[in-house]
Amino acid sequence: MEKLHFAVKLLSPRPTFPNDMTDSERTIMQQHIAYNRDFMDKGIILVFGPVMDPAGVYGLGIFVVDDEEQLKNIIAGAPVTSFAKYEYHRMMAVTPSN
Repeated sequence: MEKLHFAVKLLSPRPTFPNDMTDSERTIMQQHIAYNRDFMDKGIILVFGPVMDPAGVYGLGIFVVDDEEQLKNIIAGAPVTSFAKYEYHRMMAVTPSN
């Protein structure tokens, strides 16, 4: 079965978030990084991290999954869902194998 690629955008709770996160938000972000690294180690996340857009910093990840349901389940389990929102879109990725 062909894998699907998705661009996943993490929207912070406020534009100033990277500069003024609370201690509890910082703890959750550290948990979020560990959560994502586990999926990276499994080959499901190719890359992730903050995008330093002058209009507003946001998180971005490129995911490789079997189907959209798998992606939804990964997002649902992410620690940051307690204060942040996600957007995602299917990506017609060009990879070394195609």
